[in-house]
Amino acid sequence: MRFSTLLKNPAEWMRTPGPQSDIVITSRVRLARNLTSHPFPGWARKEDRAIIMDEIRPALEDLSEMNDSFSEEMTKLSAIEKQVLVERHLISREHAAKGPGCGTVMNRNQTISVMINEEDHLRMQAIRPGLQLNSAYQSLDRIDSSLEESLPFAFDHKYGYLTACPTNLGTGMRASAMLHLPGLVLSEQINQTIQGANKIGLAVRGLYGEGTEALANLFQISNQNTLGSKEEEIIEHLDRVITQLIENEKNARLKMLEDKPTAIQDQVGRAYAVLKFAHIISSKEALNHLSMIRLGCDLGFVPEEERETINVLLTEIQPAHLQISAKRKLSPDERDILRADIIRSSLNGLTAPDFSTILTERDDDDE
Repeated sequence: MRFSTLLKNPAEWMRTPGPQSDIVITSRVRLARNLTSHPFPGWARKEDRAIIMDEIRPALEDLSEMNDSFSEEMTKLSAIEKQVLVERHLISREHAAKGPGCGTVMNRNQTISVMINEEDHLRMQAIRPGLQLNSAYQSLDRIDSSLEESLPFAFDHKYGYLTACPTNLGTGMRASAMLHLPGLVLSEQINQTIQGANKIGLAVRGLYGEGTEALANLFQISNQNTLGSKEEEIIEHLDRVITQLIENEKNARLKMLEDKPTAIQDQVGRAYAVLKFAHIISSKEALNHLSMIRLGCDLGFVPEEERETINVLLTEIQPAHLQISAKRKLSPDERDILRADIIRSSLNGLTAPDFSTILTERDDDDE
């Protein structure tokens, strides 16, 4: 599959709703693996990395799950193409900066992606819409088992799978969910939520992982510890915490509707007006306004089926996607103009927010 084919359709998780998808955007599970008798990528020379990739890449391409996959060396991709893969959460920012001997393989639906010679020889990822951590893990576990039949994974009976970073020792697994939490942000409960998650061994990060900002009220919640725990235990613990966060977010939204209905109406209406009529808009401003439109979908002000449009826009207005669309490098000002054009065009088919439900409820309360 060519890169142009990969770009033709949004990733499956953008188009398909999943369990609790009003709050949980995606569930993602990642496994780190290394080969025996080879230096880890951080210590490997260019020729070492080339040998490792030549061993791993054919094994990945032969998997039934990778039929008609996109498979490429990082040096064959332009800087903008690499950034597109970052914006789709298919590779890391660190992998985008890699050179010779590094590659990536992913399936057509973009639900499975593998980085070769990132921090570890193999970084395998499964991504699903909504709260489906166990489903993501099961699909990746099957791939992991198939690869282990042909690739000599570095494993120690005491420490488990050996990884470049000691924090990944053991299962080598990172499980995470991307949550949309505008209720907790607007009610100023998000800092307390983050602190609570940190205390029970979970990490809370921004839109693109460690060290990034939580744009569009999106937060990644993931496990931090892998040694001494079974994969199922990690999944169960994270699933339980996320279920509680979903409940907290729903409660925060309901309380705002009860206490400050006009403020919510203003946030959603103002976001729609800006996006509908803006001719220049930055990435940060657009993402935060789209977050409010998505909240409007969740609260019934905008038809629920139109949430897909917002999910796709959250990715396709990112800088690299805009430049791929324009087929040339754009200055920041040019990106802001094109972004506004794309959003206005997309919102032409979007139903304007209807706040009659709030108004009816308030009239009933007055009586």
